[in-house]
Amino acid sequence: MNAEVISSAITAVGTLVLAVATFVSTRSANHAARVAERSLLIGLRPVLVNGRHDDPLQKVGFRDDRYLRVEGSLAAVEIDAGDIYLAIPVRNVGSGIAVLQAWDPLPERATGDDQHNRDPKLFRRLTRDIYVAPGDIGFWQGALREPSEPIFDSIAAAATARRPFMVDVLYTDMHGGQRTVTRFSLTPAGDDRWLSSVSRHWILDGVSPR
Repeated sequence: MNAEVISSAITAVGTLVLAVATFVSTRSANHAARVAERSLLIGLRPVLVNGRHDDPLQKVGFRDDRYLRVEGSLAAVEIDAGDIYLAIPVRNVGSGIAVLQAWDPLPERATGDDQHNRDPKLFRRLTRDIYVAPGDIGFWQGALREPSEPIFDSIAAAATARRPFMVDVLYTDMHGGQRTVTRFSLTPAGDDRWLSSVSRHWILDGVSPR
């Protein structure tokens, strides 16, 4: 084997080693970037749950000068003049600001095995921006104003008969990402109160918690 062949072999081996090192380095950098991105998203992720029993009173106003009061984990449900008014106290236990986007009422209590397959595009958009800071309390509000809708009669019947029903609330982080749906259950408590609780979370953009 002459010197030229040996030199070519050494060059080839060196090139191969450099290529492997570059591949490993790039793969490691990509992994580090994914970890950093995931950490950033976790830092921005909101998680809504029901209020605690000792959370203070909140006054919730609607566009027609109607007001409801929610306190602790007690929600408010009222039917008046052909409208159904709903309000739920919430608490953000995540590390990012929650921006409430839309909602979807369910007239019956769903089971824990139910999967979320409702298209978020069919949810009802909120008519105003509601933000809930991390570690802080806030509220969700909604109203049904069209008696011709089938869901109107279903929710009205559940509220009048004092039967449990549910509301799916869609929210995002401050940048409109990490869409999450949290399902709130409203259960009769006493003669005119409603106890709110969370039954499920679905992360639509990313990996769900189950």
